[in-house]
Amino acid sequence: RRLFFDTHALVCLLEANGFTTQQSEVIVSALVKIMDTNLDMIYKDMVTKVQQEIALQQVMSHIGGVKKDMIILEKSEFSALRSENEKIKLELQQIKKQVLDEITKVRADNKLNLNLEKSRVKELIEISHPVLLLPGLFVKQHHAQQDRALTQTDRKIDTEVADLKTMLESHKLDNIKYLAGSVFTCLTVALGFYRLWI
Repeated sequence: RRLFFDTHALVCLLEANGFTTQQSEVIVSALVKIMDTNLDMIYKDMVTKVQQEIALQQVMSHIGGVKKDMIILEKSEFSALRSENEKIKLELQQIKKQVLDEITKVRADNKLNLNLEKSRVKELIEISHPVLLLPGLFVKQHHAQQDRALTQTDRKIDTEVADLKTMLESHKLDNIKYLAGSVFTCLTVALGFYRLWI
């Protein structure tokens, strides 16, 4: 170990200031021991350049492994999310198709019932007493009742369609929430791994 000052010059300086040669050498040897002890303490906490490079390479290899794991995890998670999303889309399309079929059936049934009622009313008018006091009023009242029934049926259909649209929107929102939660979970795991290795 090299010393960064001249011990002989320090001994001469101490002798010039009134110390004996033996005292000067003892003081200098004590200073050398103190410096050696301090340097030992410093060297214990220090790392050599080779050790630092080895540690850096180990950390980089760990980070590379974590990156590969994260890429694999991300691909598998997103493929699972995509397949789940496709299943939900297919289910929603089936539900939509069923709803449209039901609406078509209900409308057809209502039209058929209205036509039957109209024909029945016409037959009743033809069969009934030829002298009706207020035939026009009776027909108008019957038409008003039919119109009210038709309006109520249309309202029911519109209400059911609105309910189904609301249900479809809520399913879409649930899918979006699930997708966002999965993405944030992946990001949190990635940041956790990143934080561990840094």
